[in-house]
Amino acid sequence: MFRTALRNVLAHKARLLMTVLAVTLGVAFVSGTLVFTDTMSKALSGQSAKSYDGIAVSVTSWGPSRTEDGVKEGEPGISQQTLEKVRAVKGVDTVSGRVSGFAGVGDENGKLIGSGWANKGSNFVPVKDGKDPRYTFTDGTGPAKDDQIALDKESAAKGGYKTGDKVRVATNGPVKEFTLTGVFTTEDGAVNAGGSLVLFDTKVAQELYLQPGFYDELAVAAKAGTSADQLLTDIKPLLDTKHTKAQTGKALAAQQAKDIEKQMSSFSTMLLAFAGISLFVGVFLIYNTFTMLVAQRTKELALLRAVGAKRGQVMRSVLAEALVIGATSAAIGLAAGIGLAVGMRSLMDSLDAKIPDGALVIAPGTVVAALLIGVVVTTLAALLPAWRTGRIAPVAAMGSAHLPATAKSLVVRNVLGSLISLAGIGVVFLGVSMGGDGRMVIGAGAGLMLIGMIVLLPLLSRPVIGAVRPLLQKVFGVPGKLAAQNAVRNPRRTAVTAASLAIGLTLVTTLSVLGITMGTAVDRMSTDKLKADYKVSMAGGMGGLDKSVAETLAKAPGIKAVSPQADGYFKVGDSFRSASGVNPATIGELLNIEVTSGSLASLGKGEAAVAESTAKKQNLTVGSTLQVQFEDGQKGALRIGAVYKDLEGLLSPYVLDNKVLSAHTDQQNVREVYVNATAGDSKAGQQAVIDALGKNPAMTVATQQDMRNEMGGIINTMLNIMYGLLGMALIISVLGVVNTLAMSVFERTQEIGMLRAIGLDRARVKNMIRLESVVISLFGAVLGMGIGLFLAWAVGTTLTKSVPNYELILPYGRLGVFLLLAAVVGVLAAMWPARSAARLNMLTAIKTE
Repeated sequence: MFRTALRNVLAHKARLLMTVLAVTLGVAFVSGTLVFTDTMSKALSGQSAKSYDGIAVSVTSWGPSRTEDGVKEGEPGISQQTLEKVRAVKGVDTVSGRVSGFAGVGDENGKLIGSGWANKGSNFVPVKDGKDPRYTFTDGTGPAKDDQIALDKESAAKGGYKTGDKVRVATNGPVKEFTLTGVFTTEDGAVNAGGSLVLFDTKVAQELYLQPGFYDELAVAAKAGTSADQLLTDIKPLLDTKHTKAQTGKALAAQQAKDIEKQMSSFSTMLLAFAGISLFVGVFLIYNTFTMLVAQRTKELALLRAVGAKRGQVMRSVLAEALVIGATSAAIGLAAGIGLAVGMRSLMDSLDAKIPDGALVIAPGTVVAALLIGVVVTTLAALLPAWRTGRIAPVAAMGSAHLPATAKSLVVRNVLGSLISLAGIGVVFLGVSMGGDGRMVIGAGAGLMLIGMIVLLPLLSRPVIGAVRPLLQKVFGVPGKLAAQNAVRNPRRTAVTAASLAIGLTLVTTLSVLGITMGTAVDRMSTDKLKADYKVSMAGGMGGLDKSVAETLAKAPGIKAVSPQADGYFKVGDSFRSASGVNPATIGELLNIEVTSGSLASLGKGEAAVAESTAKKQNLTVGSTLQVQFEDGQKGALRIGAVYKDLEGLLSPYVLDNKVLSAHTDQQNVREVYVNATAGDSKAGQQAVIDALGKNPAMTVATQQDMRNEMGGIINTMLNIMYGLLGMALIISVLGVVNTLAMSVFERTQEIGMLRAIGLDRARVKNMIRLESVVISLFGAVLGMGIGLFLAWAVGTTLTKSVPNYELILPYGRLGVFLLLAAVVGVLAAMWPARSAARLNMLTAIKTE
């Protein structure tokens, strides 16, 4: 029986090739993801370990903290005195005190080199022979004076800088000019991530990032023969353990390796989810393929039963075929996945998202996973068709029956599908009633709905396709009528074929509607709520601005109105409340704040404005008084002077004059600064702001259109990624349509011959097959899009409170494109089956049993 199974595999190579391809794609996606993430993890972990070479003990400061009363505890960092104590410990060879923060360098056009978040500044610490062990200089030396810096080799090359050049460096405040004294290479993670690294003299770095005489970190090297663990034991008693953490370099490298693995695991999980969708869709194709093959070989299998084969033997022979196909697909998929991982790595390198050098990692677990997935998925999908082979009676050898489904089985299926679908819809509505907490519940309901839809598809296919039959007949004549009839001739097969397309388009439609709606909401917020000509913020969202930015802009020529949007908080009872610090004199010119009671002028008197939703929750009105405790522990009374309609994303629930808020904090985070220029929203106005900032490459001056484009770009990029990942599932869906049509042509060989004999020419035969394919594709597409729209509405209802101006938008143009693409898929999938049908010999086809 096993030899028979192998012969059957070889006898149906063309048909099984599509199954192999479907499984191969899914396995390639899984194995490629695992190989890529394993390679990334090992490379990044190796890089992290290199950066701790020579470090026996690392001491890190968490900075000062505040008690419940707001009293500040602890020093800004690790003091010079602590460093000297550590240096005096027996067995310590050298101690390097480090500070770090954001620093950006512009190229010759003033554009920031690097990606913002990976642009870093630190201090040069010569420990022996004037050298810093973390950096290898390829030209020049490290900085030794206040006006000197060193720059990493790649950033220097990108900016066209050489030693001796003047380089403008930006932090979160005004731009400063330094002389470049050296260029170096390093294993620093920021540089290897595609960012830049600027080295300052220690005194300058401390003034920029911390406080003179303090460090963020101590890197301790041990003398020969001294163990890191012993050194750690001796150093710990010298530290303020509440605000610092000491650990060996080896332990720190291991911890970072774990963190990297965790981060890569999240990335891997997302990719594997889409691989799972592809494999799930592939199950329908495999199931259909084996169902067709069993039907095609009814007489052969019945003859085997007639000559003595038992039901179990026949069933196992079909499963053996699936096993062979699964193993073959898994092997090919694993090889393709390795190639995919290499391609992904090259793609990231080409996009300047640098990955450290390292060998490709093909873990044993990846190989096992690929083989298991290929074999298990294929075997499970073939299980039901294999079971049906055991039901073929020996007497079937006398005919060519294809074992149509019984009425009883379809009734059971329809009842079961209806119950599952109704349960799914009920769970979705339950999630909607839960608001923002119901998204996971909606996801569970969506899963039930899709399962119910798959079960119910045979029932749905007849009335839905029947409804379009008159139109097909009227437009395309006899081929149209025959195509509609053929599409519902075997409702099970049509359902399985349409299901794969329906699943893909359910996900695509849901994501598209939500993405476009979110983009429109953001656009409305920019248009309706933001009156400022420009928003100034750090490039790449890298932290907050220095408070001097707003002060500098307010004094600059060509600037009409300026207000910071500074973050802060205060405590009311046991609850912390977030607040925004603004300029009371200008904020009304920059934001469209709709006051429902009171006046914004009250901000200038030291009073507070509160958002309408918060006022209702806290039972606050104009004239109410809040007893508060500020960040520094000082207590006071805030009178509510205005209530305004919520501006989530632009203002916190409480708004104060920034002079009041900043007086109670040491280092305030200014998220952004809103600006109106005398020249308005124009090139001249934008240039006036840029000039006032000293052409700072680390800051962006965004117009309202820039803000819309930025958010729209993020949403479109995310959608395009999702479309790309779901494309695999849609490709497998196309293969499923091809398979179904091929089987349809095989089953109707005699019928097609008769149609040709009574006058249906080759062109109309091709047209009939194409239309059948388009009908099945559009049936799946319409069903998937309908469910997708319902799920988009459900998820959208959970976002209305957290996203201002949220209103569901139906992108009719994009939905029309999806339908058109489904039709194109139908036409393309029908090319080979239609050609095969048209080329059938008329007489041979008529004689076929």
